[in-house]
Amino acid sequence: MKRVLMAVFKQEVGSFNPQPTCYDDFEIRRGTALIDDLRGTNTSTDGVIEVFSEHGAIEMVPTYAAWARVCNGLVVQADLDRLIDELLAEVGKTENIDGACICMHGAMAGEAEGDPEGRVLAGIRAHIGDAPMVVNFDLHGVFSDRMVDAADAMVLLHTYPHVDMRSTGRRSARVLLDIMEDGAKPTSARVQIPLLARGDQLITATGKFGEAMEICQKIEASEGGLAAGVNIGNPFTDTPDLRSNIFVTTDGDPERAEREALRLARFMWTHRALFVADLTPLEAAVRLAEETAGLTVFSDAADATASGASGDSNAILHGLLDYNYAKKALVPLVDAPAVAAAHAAGVGATLTLPLGGSLDKGRFTPLELEVYVQTLSDGQFTYEGGLPAEGGRSAVLIHGSLAILATERSVFSTGLRLFRAHGLEPTECDLVVCKSPNGFRIHYGDLAARIVAVDVPGSTSANLKTLPYAQCPRPIFPLDEGVVAPFPLED
Repeated sequence: MKRVLMAVFKQEVGSFNPQPTCYDDFEIRRGTALIDDLRGTNTSTDGVIEVFSEHGAIEMVPTYAAWARVCNGLVVQADLDRLIDELLAEVGKTENIDGACICMHGAMAGEAEGDPEGRVLAGIRAHIGDAPMVVNFDLHGVFSDRMVDAADAMVLLHTYPHVDMRSTGRRSARVLLDIMEDGAKPTSARVQIPLLARGDQLITATGKFGEAMEICQKIEASEGGLAAGVNIGNPFTDTPDLRSNIFVTTDGDPERAEREALRLARFMWTHRALFVADLTPLEAAVRLAEETAGLTVFSDAADATASGASGDSNAILHGLLDYNYAKKALVPLVDAPAVAAAHAAGVGATLTLPLGGSLDKGRFTPLELEVYVQTLSDGQFTYEGGLPAEGGRSAVLIHGSLAILATERSVFSTGLRLFRAHGLEPTECDLVVCKSPNGFRIHYGDLAARIVAVDVPGSTSANLKTLPYAQCPRPIFPLDEGVVAPFPLED
């Protein structure tokens, strides 16, 4: 029976969010709890567990799992060191390992270290020696040479918004089995692209990016194709490795891997102008929502808590008031001081509160608003994918036709459960604000009469030229003019 080491290490940070990520912001599991608590969730880890369980002759050796509850700013360095040291200590306890299947996001960064995933993978590689290691990633990862060198194959998500987490885990487990049991000889190619991609053309079901994913899937389905993916990076993880990448792994055919990787790189570069976000000014967005019959969803990508923003932006709330929006709206807001005041006042109280701007104070100024405290809660609920959400204490605050869901801590606002857990029904409203670039479409796509990507400030703005990059390699599209592809555009 083959023994396969398993580990999980996931977070997506926003370098421009001033709120750091701390050790206590992570869920930690050791040993068999990794399998027990992630089995049955819509995660890549669950996909790995499924394949090895179905196989019957694989002994899973779970070591350590750390995944962030929130996508805040850079990880406090001492806390990052602690996480990595704990993970590698658990790995170091294992013996007689035949292979490793590791689950990562890929866009983590610390205050003083831009490549924590590379450090983890290098540490695992040092322990397992020449045993094959396959790693699955989000397609928004940021990839260093150290990460690439440590892995025998890198398996990436193929959908955006992401719906294939479990199946990606299954794909990575099968690649490892191909290597361990069937004698596959992984030969990989990587092409780096000076591109930061945003916008609706990245939606794989409808956009141009979907064609690139189809190419990847055909490569993987073909004889000798092990893995193929297009990585578009996380534009808000400002490190020296930030860019887009193509990864292709074949069975013993390095020339084909290079050829296929170059084909995908040319595709992405040729269509780079499509991968720029089309944003609507706030006043125009409010007018559109006012005139829409049915549900309008505002995408506040600039304050996307799933992309690493703080969640305390009140820019859209300001706009709804300034431009006299009169219909029923739901607005999420991370604001611990407002929640504390609401809990102190109690349900049924009316009070004037400063709302927003409690975290990212350089971008947002608190808005004084009279509100009625409709409900209070502990903020505990479960996301659509099965993972727990811990937003801390919460309060539903009513101002006219606006319902403001204030939470102590950052939560993802992509799905409907966030609101429903607090007694709010999005489908009964005229407008819902989702602090997400596109992940909300999985849940709202069939419900919304109109979706508007709003141009407002924030640490994860899709208007990338507004962000204060300091480490991202330059020149890079679309931040700079006249960027030249570092690979031949023709054979």
